[in-house]
Amino acid sequence: MLSRKLSTALVATLALLLSAASANAATAPGLGSAGTFAVLAGTTVTNTGPSVIKGDLGVSPGTAVTGFPPGTVSAGSIHSADAVASGAQDALTTGYNSAASAPTTATVPDVGNIGGETLVPGVYTSASSMMVDGTVTLNGGGDPNAVWIFKAGSTLVTGSASRVVLEDGAQPCNVYWQVGSSATLGTGSTFVGTIMALTSITVTTDVTVAGRALARNGAVTLDSDTIAPQACGATVTPPPVVVPVPVTKAGAPGQPVATPPVVVTLPAPGCGCVTAPGGTTPAAAKYVIIGQSKHCHVTINQTTGKVTFRADKGHYGAFTVTVQHGMTVTVVHFAVKKKVEKTVAKRMKCWMRS
Repeated sequence: MLSRKLSTALVATLALLLSAASANAATAPGLGSAGTFAVLAGTTVTNTGPSVIKGDLGVSPGTAVTGFPPGTVSAGSIHSADAVASGAQDALTTGYNSAASAPTTATVPDVGNIGGETLVPGVYTSASSMMVDGTVTLNGGGDPNAVWIFKAGSTLVTGSASRVVLEDGAQPCNVYWQVGSSATLGTGSTFVGTIMALTSITVTTDVTVAGRALARNGAVTLDSDTIAPQACGATVTPPPVVVPVPVTKAGAPGQPVATPPVVVTLPAPGCGCVTAPGGTTPAAAKYVIIGQSKHCHVTINQTTGKVTFRADKGHYGAFTVTVQHGMTVTVVHFAVKKKVEKTVAKRMKCWMRS
């Protein structure tokens, strides 16, 4: 297990330079045709166990791809030393060099552990190795176009169960890790971003990567992992919408009452939120209730998207209905108050379902 103690030098350096990182926004390196690849290697791709790769998988100039099956490739194809893989390697080299030349906005001390830090957008550079032990949080400051580039002079290592967490508008598609030799992701870790390694990438058991594992000259080794590139798209939470929820006035003291039906129209798929990778929603998608509170009845008109809600007699308080339409998930919150003849508020928000 990697040490969880941040060096004093790292804390001081990041504290001094975070404002500079914010002021000098990083520019995303272009991936070109390598952007369709979830996994790309120079010599071999080796897999053990039921790894799930969502995107292209390729190798060039090497030819060996082993372990598929039991591994699976969806939303893409396997390219072994063909023109597509060769072109992707050329594009990867361009992207790697672009990231390597990005001006540094914050220096990470050698073998610096950035776990435990909250980092604003910028270019973070370590002359040798870089570690992620624990949780590192990337805060976008409300900007969905914010970019992070992490440059490790030699290795990138993440600890077991370590996490890269995004908040306040940060997106996986805008996080890049340029590695001067090899990268190793620890068991059970959750990683975000595109790794561009000069040599090799080892993804140990049960790792989830919202991004890519791209190695220029060496191998990519997998073991029961999930690797899925994420499309860019602004994540927007719709503002609260007030919906009238009439409540029948109570009769005799203590007598429960039932609410009349309330009709709410769901937003169209997308509703300003992130949709499926590629920005599309399946044409045949229907409104499907995937969760709801107890003691209420909900129906949905599949043509209009209108949701009819009614609380059971004698039940009050907060009710939640969760609906999926294609790759969009919408949560509707109802509040029913006892013995109150007035409207109450409902909130609605949605996000991408992975």
